[in-house]
Amino acid sequence: MRVVVITIASGLLCARAAAAQTGTSGTTTASPTSWRSIPTLPSDIDQGKKLLANLENPNAKDAQKLCPGYTATNVRNSPGGLSARLVLAGANCNVYGTDIDQLDLRVLFGPKSRLNVRILPVEIAGEQESWYDIKEDYLTRTVNGVHFNPTDSELDFQFNRSPFEFSVARKSTGDVLFSTKGSKLVFENQFLEFRTELPEKYNLYGLGEVMHNIRLGNKYNRTLYATDVSDPLDENLYGSHPFYYEHRYAKLEDGSKKGYAHGVYLRNLHGQDILLRKKSLTWRTIGGMVDLTFYSGPTPADVIADHVKTVGLPAMQQYWTLGFHQCRWGYSNVSDLEGVVEAYRDFGIPLETIWSDIDYMDQYRDWTNDPVTYDLNAFSAFLNKIHADGQHYVPIFDAAIYVPNPNNASDAYPYYDAGLAADAYLKNPDGSLYVGAVWPGFTVFPDWSAPGTQAWWTDSFQKWHKEVEYDGIWLDMNEVSSFCVGSCGSSNIAQNPVHPPFSLPGEPGNLVLDYPEGFNNTNATEAVSAAAAIEARQSANAAVEPSPTVALFVSQVTQGVDARAINYPPYVINHVQDGHDLAVHAVSPNATHSDGSLEYDVHSLWGHLETKATYESLLKVSPGKRPFIISRSSAPGTGAWAGHWGGDNASKWLYMALSIPQALSFSMFGIPMFGVDTCGFHGNTDMELCARWMQLSAFFPFYRNHNVLAAISQEAYRWAAVADSSRTAMAIRYTLLPYMYTLFHHAHTTGATVMRALSWEFPNDESLVEIDRQFMLGPAIMVAPVLDQGANYTNATFPGGENEKWYDWYTHEARSGSEGKLVDLKAPLGHIPVFIRGGNILALQHPAYTTAESRKNPWDILVALDSEGDAYGDLYLDDGESLIQEKTTFITLEATNSHLNVSRKGQWTSSEPLSSVIILGVSKKPRRITLGQAQLDKWSWGEKAQILKMTGLEGATEGGVWSKEWELSWK
Repeated sequence: MRVVVITIASGLLCARAAAAQTGTSGTTTASPTSWRSIPTLPSDIDQGKKLLANLENPNAKDAQKLCPGYTATNVRNSPGGLSARLVLAGANCNVYGTDIDQLDLRVLFGPKSRLNVRILPVEIAGEQESWYDIKEDYLTRTVNGVHFNPTDSELDFQFNRSPFEFSVARKSTGDVLFSTKGSKLVFENQFLEFRTELPEKYNLYGLGEVMHNIRLGNKYNRTLYATDVSDPLDENLYGSHPFYYEHRYAKLEDGSKKGYAHGVYLRNLHGQDILLRKKSLTWRTIGGMVDLTFYSGPTPADVIADHVKTVGLPAMQQYWTLGFHQCRWGYSNVSDLEGVVEAYRDFGIPLETIWSDIDYMDQYRDWTNDPVTYDLNAFSAFLNKIHADGQHYVPIFDAAIYVPNPNNASDAYPYYDAGLAADAYLKNPDGSLYVGAVWPGFTVFPDWSAPGTQAWWTDSFQKWHKEVEYDGIWLDMNEVSSFCVGSCGSSNIAQNPVHPPFSLPGEPGNLVLDYPEGFNNTNATEAVSAAAAIEARQSANAAVEPSPTVALFVSQVTQGVDARAINYPPYVINHVQDGHDLAVHAVSPNATHSDGSLEYDVHSLWGHLETKATYESLLKVSPGKRPFIISRSSAPGTGAWAGHWGGDNASKWLYMALSIPQALSFSMFGIPMFGVDTCGFHGNTDMELCARWMQLSAFFPFYRNHNVLAAISQEAYRWAAVADSSRTAMAIRYTLLPYMYTLFHHAHTTGATVMRALSWEFPNDESLVEIDRQFMLGPAIMVAPVLDQGANYTNATFPGGENEKWYDWYTHEARSGSEGKLVDLKAPLGHIPVFIRGGNILALQHPAYTTAESRKNPWDILVALDSEGDAYGDLYLDDGESLIQEKTTFITLEATNSHLNVSRKGQWTSSEPLSSVIILGVSKKPRRITLGQAQLDKWSWGEKAQILKMTGLEGATEGGVWSKEWELSWK
């Protein structure tokens, strides 16, 4: 174990949103510099009302018992569907708002796999009831003006007039996919409820963002509402994705089973509770409308691709983004960054990108650099060096904009002034600026509906890029978060609090002492020391009196004309924040937007819209290049502009295991560029956990190591075993980069997934419904990681039955499918089991230190024949960075009847030769091998292994292996 020395630069208080969830709640007054005092927000400023969530309240009103439902009238066919008027079928119940007396039902078919059901308030005398419909340019419509013949649809819509109930069925099987039979539609201005029947023991997936296993339970509640919180289990997190798919299995006459999947998407981003019960699913939202889209499938892959096409196909990533990234909160100056980059090279561990957390900022203000620790001259020299070496830099960017002290002329902040001139900020209902508090102190928040916001946003990023040549942007705090309840800075701007209302990691009383589960088993001495330190801290905290704070008060702004109870709606969702208050650790629901909407209606869209605005800005910053953005908050369609990381996780074995279902969920949501803070963010990691995690994350699309301030350093070179594990796993990853890049091309063009659950690839195998401790990377690679402390083996299932072939990545040894049974696999520390599925061909490139160097290396082709002796693969080639490609090439590789045929379409050319071809599953020794017309002499075949290997092919493919079509034959 390497000795780790942690240093925190004097004059730099580093802060992160996650600390708000893990630090102590007591307030402090910190003065880390001689040039500036740091007043502290009071600890109770982020505490709202103590509300009881309706799901927790046994006395909560039951809308199903109290409300009358609706009756359908004036039913008429319309182009592509039908419409009707829904009239309240009795006296108003007004359980959690005001009943809407009349509703419009609009049913629209098209394309054949899709059906849209919209229920919304009727316009009466040119006015609408108090409700909100998401703008088309915020979230795309799923079915929009398509005149499709319903008879051609794969779905059927049926309804009962009185009481109004409806169902959606799959025509080919008659299976009812969604049915409100036996329940009532409740539609109020602040509360919607509808329920569907489900089969017993259903298999349902999605409804994020939540930390949970991939398959959801049938006695389980889900809450969706974007919030700043540190990855608690089974609670709402940073984004909102109200989409699920359900997977059912039908028994056929021959005794086998066939899987059928369908999907359901609610285009509504209001706060919502979803109740999963034994035979039903109930949806409750606190606003908006019913806008349901049904996807017929019939496979999970079909459903997911259809949904992704609906909300927005994922952005195509630049090639370099698939390399390895390193970050931490605590790189306190440019020298720290230089040291990390140099150490990775010294230890021979590939490093593509170095990141900065908020350490680099000048007093935590966006678009700035600390003039002492991140001096622009030194920083520019550093960036020039890594760019010359083919490496990249990505800084964090927070959502809130600092409000300068109006009484201090030296506290100028031109970026704020420019935003103010553009009228780009959220307002209070009375028209004044909404002023919250985040890392810089008092802050305002961009209003994405304001006409001048985009131009100001873009101009700011362009100006900053002239000073700091960044290669991408990391968007944080964009749920959107605030450290106080309400517009707390409206009358207190001159007080300038900078320290948040909680202790930061490493400050007195908040030392980072936590370690992974089982740490004491292998690190007994350190564990005893940590336990003693925790006990001492608890005793010390009990005796400490609160430190003095700046007197700040929550501004209670009078509510505007909206008739709804905005800040405290009558139905209280089971929100994770303190007291279930929507205003805690967030901009309050009554913050007002330029277009008249309230944060209440669009809160979970804030980060999504910031991502879109940033994408548009980066197009101007680096014209012609694909923007690279990683965002914490997300919504349906965010993947069209950005990737996502799993947020502020913990250095625990459980969190490593849960990263797999996290990643698979975001595959469902159309955000394939996903990864987590490898080795964990909160707490201290240890050698074993970090080694296993570095191996696992090597097979995630986004691969980054990142951890919290004041924890031990966890770069991959800190332990010899972690360095060895990382080099081995990275060698595989970088070899597979052309395959991964091709998977992103398919995701970008067709909605296909990159990381995949086994049940998506084998939809007829019911034994796979809960498998989320192993996964597929595309159709060809299966990964079965070790996820338990102290284990030197793991177990995995090999789907497909006895006719399915799986080949060990390292030995190329073949095995058949295990038919639902788990198989033990040896996996000592440093080894992660990886398998190639028979029937696939992989175009591989020799790995190097950076992706740019790798792209210049020779190629290998690995053919994994299936039981019939066939295989298929493809390869997408372009320049790796341009938004619009002038030239591309698509390579198809097909193996059958002892021939490998390589065909191509496109004009992109490259000069790298072919080094070798390895064919797995060749049962007989060939007599003759030819490449085109030339006979090959350098080859070998093993009867036991059934591996045919041809080497020394560089001369035969001089000028570029993909420059022309060719054929390889083994007879």
